[in-house]
Amino acid sequence: MPLKASPPETGGAPIPLASKNRIQGSQQSPFKEPLVATIVAFYIFSAFNLIAALYAPIQDCDETYNYFEPTHYLNHGYGRQTWEYSPTYGLRSWLYICLHAMPGKLGSFFSSTKSFEFYFIRSMLAFACAFSQSRLFSSVSKALSPRIGAIFMIIMISSPGVFHASVAYLPSSFAMYTAMLGTANSLDWRGSSKIHVTLMYFGIGGIIGWPFATALVTPFIVEEWVLASITHERIEFLRRVIDGTVRCTVILLLQMAVETFFYHKMMVIPFNLLLYNVFSGPGRGPEIFGTEPWDFYLRNMLLNFHAWFILALAAGPILVLQYISGVQYISGAQNDRLLKLMRCTFLVSPLYIWLFIFSFQPHKEERFMFPAYGFVGLNAAISLHTIIVYLGHTNPNTMMGKISPKVKLAVVSLSVLLAVDAGVLRIAGVVSAYRAPLQVYSALQKMGIAKSSDTVCLGKEWHRFPSSYHLPNDVHAKFIRSSFNGLLPGEFNEAKVGFGFFGGAWLEPPGMNDMNQFDIGKIIETSHCTFLVDTEYPNQNGTDLEPAYVRDMSKWERMQCFDFLDTSRTSTMARIFWVPDVKWWPEKYRRHWGEYCLLKRKA
Repeated sequence: MPLKASPPETGGAPIPLASKNRIQGSQQSPFKEPLVATIVAFYIFSAFNLIAALYAPIQDCDETYNYFEPTHYLNHGYGRQTWEYSPTYGLRSWLYICLHAMPGKLGSFFSSTKSFEFYFIRSMLAFACAFSQSRLFSSVSKALSPRIGAIFMIIMISSPGVFHASVAYLPSSFAMYTAMLGTANSLDWRGSSKIHVTLMYFGIGGIIGWPFATALVTPFIVEEWVLASITHERIEFLRRVIDGTVRCTVILLLQMAVETFFYHKMMVIPFNLLLYNVFSGPGRGPEIFGTEPWDFYLRNMLLNFHAWFILALAAGPILVLQYISGVQYISGAQNDRLLKLMRCTFLVSPLYIWLFIFSFQPHKEERFMFPAYGFVGLNAAISLHTIIVYLGHTNPNTMMGKISPKVKLAVVSLSVLLAVDAGVLRIAGVVSAYRAPLQVYSALQKMGIAKSSDTVCLGKEWHRFPSSYHLPNDVHAKFIRSSFNGLLPGEFNEAKVGFGFFGGAWLEPPGMNDMNQFDIGKIIETSHCTFLVDTEYPNQNGTDLEPAYVRDMSKWERMQCFDFLDTSRTSTMARIFWVPDVKWWPEKYRRHWGEYCLLKRKA
């Protein structure tokens, strides 16, 4: 990225060229070509996403129990069921599950092991995310600047947050894909505005994925209305909005038809989710699952994007400062610079809107930020591009002009390299510390180890269970008592004869409630467990509710164990980043380990 002054018409705030020409009445949109071809970008994004598909730990038990388990039920006839899938509540979309069950079923034709289906689904998610990323990369490169596109790519392939979100089987990840597609479409105004298609993309993300993600389309609608007012095209704007609304309505009707088939009653899932999250009343709603302070997302995003998140937050102030001081180093009319500020303000605003909305919600989870991850990369890329433009000016009368270009290039390059290294070290640290739950069940796949009707029991490690895809055919996961006193997932009803297709989807499961109240029917006694998964830490002793099963060699034998990070003995720095496990590394900053074990009951 050479440090040089940009031409007057593109220096500083990167106005989307198509929109500028639309306002000025030009028939040609001088789009620039990306630094790498779009198909090459797709290959690059796919490669990094596939690494995540193979190695990224599951960070949220919702991904297992609300999505992988229902998918397993559709394809294999059994699985764990959460209360959200009870027909009484109907908070989860079977259409979303079907979209993933189909590639899962396709994967079963290539291998007899269910774990292959798990990774096949993840690989399809990796490609879907890569397609969205490459589309946004291409649009940003052409409409804003090839340099911004290149920075966006660097951010997206090196950020720990994107590493996990890219292949997470979660509606918020799906909304991230559609948000990137909608943003890419909004930047492409060749021929005419495509706000109706932008609305459709965000609508798909909100209807099939997560309804709250539709808030991200607001700036694009307002921007379109402002430009339509300037160009006296309000009627055409209204026609396109109606077009986009009709498309979203058709998608909603399709979803309602699918949900009615599975639930055996009419369900409007987005409406149910809004009612539950906003109007649940005392003792219900998301707050009963825990609350966090207002700055939770700021701290979380710093972990997942570090320096890039700081640049993303700085995008708005940097654009305003550039506008105020722009006359000093950017030629062009005042109206032209004001137009640049307006266009870029709309473009960077979704991230601020998203943070504002969710920072003041008491219940917070990392996955709630996923839909805005594309905007983090875009905002940060715009900020860094603007800084590089400023540094690139060679006017000897300015302070920046007196600094050697080589020095400035070295500073920028080193800063980017450090940011990338921090992201890679964070990714390596998380994968090496917490991947054991994806590995430990492999011992069950060996011939003669597990048989039909065997049970694999989970106590305090119930929330790290990756899915029934990791168990052999007809081997069921069961829960035993632990210190957790909330509502555990039940099991889909496996009745078939006389109940039509997928009876477990509409038959009322026992012991479900929306108040997170413990149900004794969800657990079994350890005497019924064939296998058991548990963790063992050197400085922790067992309790009555959570005995030290790994140490009880009289009842259990080790089948397979993997290292698992002992967070209670590991320093903050070593928990955040990967550090080498070598003797010469200072003891204070080393990582300390426990064991994650699969046990088998002794005869």
